[in-house]
Amino acid sequence: MGYPGQTRLGQGAAAARLFASVNPINHALTAEDVGRYKVEPYVVAADIYSTPLHEGRGGWTWYTGLAAWMLRAGIEGILGLTRHGDHLQFNPCLPPDWPEVVLSLRFGQRTCQVTVRNAGSGHGITSARLNSRELSCNGGLKVALCDLSGELVLHVGEPVA
Repeated sequence: MGYPGQTRLGQGAAAARLFASVNPINHALTAEDVGRYKVEPYVVAADIYSTPLHEGRGGWTWYTGLAAWMLRAGIEGILGLTRHGDHLQFNPCLPPDWPEVVLSLRFGQRTCQVTVRNAGSGHGITSARLNSRELSCNGGLKVALCDLSGELVLHVGEPVA
């Protein structure tokens, strides 16, 4: 199962591990890695070879359009940010060891800094405040784009025992 499916199951740690495994930069962190990967570290490879002579080498870059889908799945799944018409929906599924994520969003001339504070389990919004005003949330949060400016703070998850 891929990382979008893991987020639907509330498995933020598994989703982040899978996302990191397909992220091309993680295949080129050292000079040795670059020599093995042999393709651009900023382009998602459709293939990573596993045969002994070419193990770890990337292939089929620039052909797939996969980078946009990978980014979208990460934003929508792990960060939980999805646009629905004139609203943004928030439903993050973070790894338990990510204590906080900060996003800067821009809509025309308006900006909004979104801070997601993780109590431990990484999913399920327990409280939300937009510019110090409490918002109603039920596990997820939907906010009109016209209202989204300033600072939005989301608290997710229950402490892990």
